[in-house]
Amino acid sequence: MKKHGKKYRSAAEKIEKNKFYNLNEAVELIPQISTTAFDASIEIHMNLGIDPKKAEEQIRNTVSLPHGTGKTLKVIAFVTDDKIKEAMDNGAIKAGGKDLIAEVEKGFLDFDKAVAQPELMKDLAKIAKVLGPKGLMPSPKAGTVTEHIGKTVKELQGGRIEYRNDKESNIHNAVGKVSFGKEKILANIKEYLKAVKASKPSSMKGTYILTMTLTTTMGPGVPIDINAAMKEV
Repeated sequence: MKKHGKKYRSAAEKIEKNKFYNLNEAVELIPQISTTAFDASIEIHMNLGIDPKKAEEQIRNTVSLPHGTGKTLKVIAFVTDDKIKEAMDNGAIKAGGKDLIAEVEKGFLDFDKAVAQPELMKDLAKIAKVLGPKGLMPSPKAGTVTEHIGKTVKELQGGRIEYRNDKESNIHNAVGKVSFGKEKILANIKEYLKAVKASKPSSMKGTYILTMTLTTTMGPGVPIDINAAMKEV
């Protein structure tokens, strides 16, 4: 079993055993259990009652957090020449067509998200094996294959995030920074939970959300009272 340091153990002692916290309590506790010297991210982790092997029960969508994540994303755009200025004006660090594809082929991967026009997707096939495993391949489901390039780049910069389940039916995302303060953190969490709630597959049976935990970067997890939390959204 992994041994935790003194700071972690001290923070974990502030979390009551066998207690499930409501959102207000958890968010008030978060600054007290942050163990890093830097402004830690606040993360939400959930285990869902879906069957990840069933295509119709896969969870994948996007949500725009009202106060962003606190992280500035590096976004690139695979676009035709007439869209390059629009992408760059809205915050893309690079934009282009075959020239940008060639750059990625040669090893350029210093970005967090990629968007693409639908007509460029056939050209991206040659770098799909590079982008796909890193979660960087533009996707219609993630809203990153679009004609609205400038709007999408701006939204990604402003706090639009993608959530999707893994093979163990977990979803987890950063929903802000400790420095945001209670009201902004709560607003972000509630918007996130509202989106996840709306993504419940119509075909699934049983309990949708099995566990919910709020934590900070490298900090201990705060168990959340799921029923109380979902009543707030």
